[in-house]
Amino acid sequence: INSGIEERYFEADNYKLAQAAVAIEARHYLQATRLEEIRLFAQEMGFDKLGIATCIGLIEEAQTVAAYLKNYFSISVINCKNGGLDKKKFSLKPISEDAAEVMCNPVGQALFLNQQNTDMNIICGLCVGHDMLFTKYSNAPVTTLIVKDRVLAHNPAAVLYSKYYRRRVLGLWK
Repeated sequence: INSGIEERYFEADNYKLAQAAVAIEARHYLQATRLEEIRLFAQEMGFDKLGIATCIGLIEEAQTVAAYLKNYFSISVINCKNGGLDKKKFSLKPISEDAAEVMCNPVGQALFLNQQNTDMNIICGLCVGHDMLFTKYSNAPVTTLIVKDRVLAHNPAAVLYSKYYRRRVLGLWK
């Protein structure tokens, strides 16, 4: 399983990313929040332009993140409803049959941030699957600040810490 792994870490881009990650962990272990670690990592990498791909439902949070990061970087923010793509055009089931519904557009988010020549992109609450499409089409490395979880206030790890959820959702420890 380890055959060829070490060589991959010595590839220029991979080595620089790994080196920065280890440096931030070593210098700021148990001291920096994830948001601060993202800033520190981007600074360690020498990045100038950061992109934020956000769910429209988390636009206020993304704007707060952008306001913080604008003190250090040039920031581009794009929400998931960009492009106004109608779900019906793609034969996708809407949440409500009563109204036209714009689908999320993670490919459009990635292409927009590619046009902005971002050095690194940050996901703020994209849906499962949409995060994968965004990452697939992003030219820049991608990290996640907020993971969408509509039930647990965007804290999916909470399901692991609650006996109720372990029983009800995971079917564990009955």
